[in-house]
Amino acid sequence: MRPRRFDAKSGCAVGVTLSVIGGMWKPLILFHLFAGKKRFMELSRAIPNATQRILTLQLRELEADGVILRHAYPQIPPKVEYEISAFGQSLGPVLLSLRSWGKQYGGSIEGVSQTPHAPEDRQPNACSL
Repeated sequence: MRPRRFDAKSGCAVGVTLSVIGGMWKPLILFHLFAGKKRFMELSRAIPNATQRILTLQLRELEADGVILRHAYPQIPPKVEYEISAFGQSLGPVLLSLRSWGKQYGGSIEGVSQTPHAPEDRQPNACSL
């Protein structure tokens, strides 16, 4: 395993947590991986607004932090699968809390929005897990 990227010397546990799971795509990647092993293109289809480049970078960071495991199989065509590591399993309650808070917040601002959107205008829901 590669060394972890974050710096725990700052003394701020929230900062350490955010350095590992922060950003727009990492929590979504993790939610999809909690459902089971996924190949790169499965994740790419599940999170259509993330470019392949950014998805690759985020997966590499999560792997470097020990949160996910990458399994490369020596075959043609190449096969790579990602899954949550044993260490990453501890993030389950954190992600469920984030999802719960997001549902509450989304419900509280839905009627307040100044620019109503028709249901067909909405982006696909990437975290329906």
